[in-house]
Amino acid sequence: MPAPRPTPDTAPELELGGDLDVSLARWLTHLEFTVGRSPETIKAYDRDLRNFLAFLRRHLGHAPCLADLDRLDLKAFRGFMAARRKDGLTSRSLSRTMSALRTYIRWLDVTGVSENRAILRIGMPKLPHAVPKPLTIEKATAVVDAIGDAAETWIGARDTAVLLLLYGSGLRISEALTLTPRDAPTAGRDVIRITGKGDKERLVPILPVTQTAIDRYIGLVPFTLEPDQPLFRGAKGGPLSPRIIQLAMARLRDALQLPATATPHALRHSFATHLLSAGADLRQIQELLGHASLSTTQVYTEVDRAQLLRVYDAAHPRS
Repeated sequence: MPAPRPTPDTAPELELGGDLDVSLARWLTHLEFTVGRSPETIKAYDRDLRNFLAFLRRHLGHAPCLADLDRLDLKAFRGFMAARRKDGLTSRSLSRTMSALRTYIRWLDVTGVSENRAILRIGMPKLPHAVPKPLTIEKATAVVDAIGDAAETWIGARDTAVLLLLYGSGLRISEALTLTPRDAPTAGRDVIRITGKGDKERLVPILPVTQTAIDRYIGLVPFTLEPDQPLFRGAKGGPLSPRIIQLAMARLRDALQLPATATPHALRHSFATHLLSAGADLRQIQELLGHASLSTTQVYTEVDRAQLLRVYDAAHPRS
């Protein structure tokens, strides 16, 4: 019987056996309150696992239950991976999907629900060695200046403030958008406490230009900003979606002829790379970015080395 193709990369509505439905809900609660995973990670894991269970339902011909998971073998997992590959899933997305499955099945094992460890014998997809692609200092500055030209409107002021937090302080976009008016880095507040991935806290310095931009946004925004509600708002007053900032960067890419890699997250990469180029210590950059491991931060040394070699090739008289 040919393996069925899974649904697209969404969290499908599907019928599950009662025990599996309850188990999945408990696992997601465990991830949130015991492990401290971010809402984005929990949502991605939920979607990944439901895509697998939708695939399994087609394969079995009935709503899967925990007993079905106990009987899974290597062939089932490999069939799922092959089908997702046919759907065009990248190695990185497939690796995250398999990580979600491994995490859930390990949890079932630890809690005494299931002892099926077949998935642990599946090799994870090989990921290409990715090096961050920061903007040059000139292009990063041009981005902030260009968005600042629209700062007469409250939306322009908002976008300027958000992008300055990414480039000026190295925040993740999710960290910037979870700021509240109570902890907003307004004038006179040059350091804020950020809770990042894995509930890891760090102190982040805020540039005066960023403080000014946030003050300007607060003065222009037409909505009441409650102390514990999101600081940055969408056009209708709800929490600002990361997608809006991504679209703002897309418009700037066209206007400034920037590469396709010029995303909001590239501003965080630019923050780290430009600090390193200016002589900042790698350990200090690690703390500023909130990386749990120095090895994660060390990737920026490769970026800096690559830039150094480009300058060398362009400038040396015998190159």
